[in-house]
Amino acid sequence: MIPIPDPVFGSVVQFTQTSILLSPELASRAQFGWTISVHILFAALSIGLAPFIVYFTWKDVTSDEESYTRLREFWIKVFAVGFVMGTVTGIPMSFQFGTNFPQFAEAAGEMIGGPLAFEAKMAFFLEAVFLGVLLFGRERVSDRTYILSSVLTGAGAWLSGFWILVVNAWMQTPRGFELVQRNGMEIAKLTDPMAAFFTPRMPWMYVHMMNASVIAVTLAVAGIAAYMIWRNRESKAWNTALRMAVVLLLISAPLQAIHGDAYGRHVAETQEQKFAAMEAHYDSGQADLHLIAIPKSFDALTDPRTDNLFTISIPALGSFLASGGDFSAEVTGLHEYDDNPPVALVFWSFRAMVGLGFLFIGLALWGGNLLRQGKLRESTRYLQTMMLASPLGFVALLTGWYVTEIGRQPWVIQDVLKTNDAVSTTLTGAEATGTLVAFVVLYIALLTAFGFVLKWMIEGELERMGVREKDRSGRPRMPWVKGDD
Repeated sequence: MIPIPDPVFGSVVQFTQTSILLSPELASRAQFGWTISVHILFAALSIGLAPFIVYFTWKDVTSDEESYTRLREFWIKVFAVGFVMGTVTGIPMSFQFGTNFPQFAEAAGEMIGGPLAFEAKMAFFLEAVFLGVLLFGRERVSDRTYILSSVLTGAGAWLSGFWILVVNAWMQTPRGFELVQRNGMEIAKLTDPMAAFFTPRMPWMYVHMMNASVIAVTLAVAGIAAYMIWRNRESKAWNTALRMAVVLLLISAPLQAIHGDAYGRHVAETQEQKFAAMEAHYDSGQADLHLIAIPKSFDALTDPRTDNLFTISIPALGSFLASGGDFSAEVTGLHEYDDNPPVALVFWSFRAMVGLGFLFIGLALWGGNLLRQGKLRESTRYLQTMMLASPLGFVALLTGWYVTEIGRQPWVIQDVLKTNDAVSTTLTGAEATGTLVAFVVLYIALLTAFGFVLKWMIEGELERMGVREKDRSGRPRMPWVKGDD
């Protein structure tokens, strides 16, 4: 068996003549990372759709216009499918604490147990019960109760995000505990629940994550609405949806940039190592800000440094942003640490997130100008651009999540418990790699199923609009698809 160093993950891949097995730590990290990457898409879908559901329900009930009825019915169905998928993809993660990271579960169980239980018994059931009313109760409950059900369904989604982020924020900046010995193991004993639940990271993470979810879903709504309008310019319902999406994007996209700037300073103050990884800053001292970083060689992709990147940088701006106003402030470099996170993943994920964020601001301003001129539905170029951009909000959300989670490595609980000490000591490379492959296959199947269901729902809406699947007007089905593909 030949151990092969992995320059990206800093772990070891075990190679034999018949198989390639990951180390238990790397396979466990990859498995949890993969499952949460898929789950977070559906969690964000519920969070981001909440304001749309509330608005469309309120307008449908109070105005009794058919366009709002159609929008309410369509997006509640999307919400319901996403809720089911989120439940299916989320349940295995709780078991992975025990199967892959039992040392973490034991060390932090007193802290994470309460919030996770609150999420299940408080937020999940609140969302599930009133989603049922939204799906089946329009003719069975009063108008006031129906509107209230939409509000409580959205509140359940946002409350679920709150309790999950309570746990994650504590792992980033742990507070309200003391380390004690129990059964020969050092564990975190909860001493101050309020300090543990409302850590310094919690408000920053909650606002950023909720707004990121709204942006991701707003772009998806805009993309679907743009396609519907491209097929039928006179659709009142989908013109309404696109206008709402543009207005919401005008608010949420700039807010994310402003909040993200302040959030970055908080990270620099509380997790210096993560901040250094975000900027690939190795030597302590004054830090530049790389606006554009282009690799000069393949090595630069896996180990980005100043001397192997072509950069367009603003001198000392990294120090200014990290300190909140001091261009000469010293930023701690990665060379000060013995064990660093996979710098490449953090560095490039951060740039993808920030770059997409500025793209979203541009799309919002473009759409806002067209809306002001009354030319939103006439601009074929804008409609096509929004169709292409519809999944990019979820890409930005995932890359931001990777910065948050991978950037914390090698710690699973910052400065308390390292990831390699949290992994099961009885788990083998074969077991961990096998379950990783199984989860990858299963979750790809679930994503594919969701895609087919969404496609079926869109086709049903097109039929409802009177647009046949084989359009004889000469207009292709989509600008990048030929024929009946």
